[in-house]
This record gives sequence, C-alpha cells and structure tokens, in this order.
Amino acid sequence: MKRKRIFSLLLPLAAVGGFFTLNALKNDPKPADAGLTLPAGFNASIIAETGASARHLVVTPQHDIYIHMASTRKTKGIVVLHEENGIATVKTSFGDYGGTGIAIKNGYLYASSKNSVFRYKLDANNQVIDPNHPETIVRGLVEIDHHQPKALTLDNDGNIYVNIGAPSNICEEYDKKHTGCPILDSTAGIWQFKANVPNQTYSKDSHYAWGLRNVVGLAWNQQDNQLFVTQMGRDALHDLYPKMYTAAQSAELPAECMFALKKGDNAGWPYVYYDWQKHKNMLGPEYGGDGVKTADPKYINPVAAYPGHYAPTGLLFYTGNQFPARYKNGAFIAFHGSWNRAPLPQAGYFVVFQPFKNGMPDGKWEVFADGFAGTEAQKASGAAQHRPCGLAQGPDGSLYVTDDTKGTVYKITYNK
Repeated sequence: MKRKRIFSLLLPLAAVGGFFTLNALKNDPKPADAGLTLPAGFNASIIAETGASARHLVVTPQHDIYIHMASTRKTKGIVVLHEENGIATVKTSFGDYGGTGIAIKNGYLYASSKNSVFRYKLDANNQVIDPNHPETIVRGLVEIDHHQPKALTLDNDGNIYVNIGAPSNICEEYDKKHTGCPILDSTAGIWQFKANVPNQTYSKDSHYAWGLRNVVGLAWNQQDNQLFVTQMGRDALHDLYPKMYTAAQSAELPAECMFALKKGDNAGWPYVYYDWQKHKNMLGPEYGGDGVKTADPKYINPVAAYPGHYAPTGLLFYTGNQFPARYKNGAFIAFHGSWNRAPLPQAGYFVVFQPFKNGMPDGKWEVFADGFAGTEAQKASGAAQHRPCGLAQGPDGSLYVTDDTKGTVYKITYNK
C-alpha cells in the first residue's frame, strides 16, 4: 500500500497558574501537520497541544471535544476544546479527578475516576449543564496504583460497562502457592451497571466477564450488538521461567488480545495466556504450564491477537462515511507501545486497523497511522515522543487520536 510522510509543526502552549491554555497559530490559522505515515489519501494534523496526559475523548456534533486527562496535576480532570477550521482551543475545564473513561450517551456525559463513575446532564448543544455537581452512578470500586484506569463504554439498552484492571502481572503477590487468584472477585474483569441508577457498587449480578488482566480499550459493536475489548497481556515469561522461554520468545509473548464478550465469559487470566504464533490458549507456567500444554477449553479464545507488549489503549468501531468503504464497521486500535520487548526493538506506538465482516474480525490487521514515536532510534529504544491512547470519531467521520505523553490531539481525515 502506498503511504506518505507528513512533516510536523507543533502548536504553542502557554502555562497559566498551574493549568494551561491552548493557543491557535495566530500568525498561521492552518492546523499543524502531524508527521505521521498514513495510507494514500489520508491526512493527519495536530489540532491541539494540551501539555498533559490526554487519555480517552469524545467529539460532539457541535465540534466540542471532551478529553479525560490522566491526572489533575496540570489541568482539570476533563478539558473541553472547541474545534473550528482545524484548530481546537480551550472552551472550559472541570472535574477534580483524573482518569481515562469517558463517553456520551442519551444526553449525558459519563466519566470515571479511580473508584467511581459519574454522569453529567447535557443540554441540547451537548454542553454540560452543571459541571460541579455530577451524579454518582458507580462508587466503591477498588483503588489501585497499577492498572488504575477505569475505562468504560455503553450499550443500547441502558447499561454501562467498566473495566477494573488487576493490580498485578500474574497474581503472584496474592497467590504465592498458585492455588487460585483471590483478587478475581473485584478486579481483572468487566462489570456491568445501569447507566441511570445512582450509587451502584459491586454485586454478583454486576460481574459481567472474568479473567481479563487489564482492559483499556472497550467498545460496543453496533453491527452485532456485542461488547468488544482489548486486553494487555502478562509480562516476564523469560524472567520468571528462563528454562521454559527464551528472551526472544518472551518479547513476542503473550499476545495482546481482542475479545468479543458475553455475560459470564472467562478469558482465563492469570491461568491462561494466548500464543499468537501457535494460535492457542496456553496453560500458564505458574499453574502447571510448560510452553507446550494448552489451557482448559472453558476459557474463551480471543477473536484477534497481536504481538506481545504493544499495550492496546483505545478501541473504536468506525461507523462514519468519510473513509473508504472497507473501513466501515471495522475496528481501529490505538497501541500505546512497549517497554519490555528486549532483546527485540521496542514496538507499537501506532494505530492499527482490524478489518471486520459481519461483526467479527476478518483478515490480517494492518498499521494505519505510524510515526507517533519519532525516529526509528527513539521507537526502538522506547523513548517515544508520543504514544497513542484514545480514539474518537467526529461528526464528519474524521478520526481523532490522543497522545498521553505530551497531550497532543491528532485529527485524521480522508480526501476523496
């Protein structure tokens, strides 16, 4: 596929009182080229620089962009930009909590903190009516430092789905005798709550899916009315079991997986990992595996798999009409990039496209947008300049991408 290189120019940032303002290019009203490699016909521009860790985002029909920031050290928790002529400037900000999850559905903005999910009523122009007094929909979720983000999505039947990541690589701190992981009751899974009921918390009925180490990409597939997620797999196969796995094997394994979930599904963490080269669920070495034994078939298989340690952080089903028809109903995945693929070069740091047909993955995934990391040397060493995180579709079918290293906001368009 023919691809082209677009060179970069950054937007200026001005710090104000510990927070920030975004300034449009006053002497040049054009958006800045993004320096990304894209398929022929696509263009990418930088429409804003937030200077902070920008996680997930949503874009309204009125061209307002709600961005959830990872923390409140430099900004409020939710920053609202308004885009005009390809430039996004700050409209307002609110929220005393950082986080990742954010979504708009049926007249409400939903956002998550490290232990709760809130919602804000929107007016007819999709503006938050009372930013200082959100309604608490979910409370009392486990607060953890490792895999803290509570990513979320909503279906069409009034439910909200929330990821609660495991504060662990392979449950080793909690299951030293390898007899069973005790934290599966409150982490490492997806919980389902009602989108309009206040003050919900853990319950047996709300536990939707098990055995998912950490999910940051969640999306509701409108084509088959099903929840899809992307999981970050375990680490350190070689470090913990050098007689079973070479360093090169550990760099590629286990796969980062996409799952199509139904209530009651169990993806198998920490007992199972997926080998994308063998196309098999493998029994984990902590629980009797040896790199050859396959897992109990009661654990579900992924519907698509990707090389190890790429760290998927964003998932979006494309429903727009701007891009060529082959992209319609397919999935875009933002990969945050690796830190632990030695002795191989570090990798990821891109947005990929996963083709779909009839609601399920169909065919090989492909790199869609690359170049976020900077030079090849920066990428290989892990010193990435930018790391893709959140994905959103604009009202005209454009694709928006956040970077949670420097807070850059990208917009990708297609010229017919």
